[in-house]
Amino acid sequence: MVGKVLIYASVVSVGMAFFGALGSDLWLASTQWMLVGLTLAIWGVFVLIEAQFKIR
Repeated sequence: MVGKVLIYASVVSVGMAFFGALGSDLWLASTQWMLVGLTLAIWGVFVLIEAQFKIR
């Protein structure tokens, strides 16, 4: 559950980066949104992998 939320938040942050690239930054610059998205995606994948190993 947490991993999926992190992945979805990553997609939202990439959308914010795209919106910022069009000329309207929201709270952070576009490159910072991309870094946030990358970090959230990495943590999301890590959490999903850890959850799968604990199920077995």
